[in-house]
Amino acid sequence: MPTATPSTTLAQELALITSVLDLMTQEQQLLVSADTAGLDELTPRKAQVVVAMTALAQQRHACLAAAGFAADDGGMQAWVEGSGAADALAGWQALLDKTREAKELNRINGMLITRQLSHTQGLINAMRTPAGGGDAAVYGKSGQAAPGGPSKRYVVG
Repeated sequence: MPTATPSTTLAQELALITSVLDLMTQEQQLLVSADTAGLDELTPRKAQVVVAMTALAQQRHACLAAAGFAADDGGMQAWVEGSGAADALAGWQALLDKTREAKELNRINGMLITRQLSHTQGLINAMRTPAGGGDAAVYGKSGQAAPGGPSKRYVVG
């Protein structure tokens, strides 16, 4: 059985980060179209891939530590540069490039989420604020119809 090296997991990590990028692209489309059902379905899948990526990164960090390097990205950079393995360097650079791509997609998706939340909060505030500047709001803070609106009680007499 071959000994594990810090580059052992790179191919798997690259495949997973590519999957995350695909899922984040789908997430972006769902955010733009405000498809909450699609987001509900996609989010757990994305979380599973991220958990798998984290486990592989931890394995890589353990191999780095065992080889006497810092268990982080700087240690990996030092290891690949010192190893002389061109495939390890290429795999590491590809992983870093995809990670930067994912970071940018995440930033953009975060902006879309913030925009959607702001829009939703504006709608909620509009429903709480009475039209025409009166005192009667449509909905209170609890989400229930605010008191003071038209009475629906029947007068029996």
